[in-house]
Amino acid sequence: MQNKTKLMLGGALATAISMGAIGDANAGPMGKMAMEKCYGINAAYKNDCQSPGHSCAGQDSKARDPQAFVAVPAGLCAKIDGGSTKKKG
Repeated sequence: MQNKTKLMLGGALATAISMGAIGDANAGPMGKMAMEKCYGINAAYKNDCQSPGHSCAGQDSKARDPQAFVAVPAGLCAKIDGGSTKKKG
């Protein structure tokens, strides 16, 4: 019974390691993923930028503000309903 447990744990560990390697392959230079600004998708108080009416990240009380952005992995913004890589309004 111990051999089966060791084999299962070894397989799980190998899978986890290989999935980590796949994730790193999608990252940009120096292991950092390329990010882009995505406007119009923020939740209230979850923006990453200054917008009209406030000067700091996390202060936008309006959800889905077309002038507030959230940083997302490059290419994801176009797939989000209402997301735009350009400011609106």
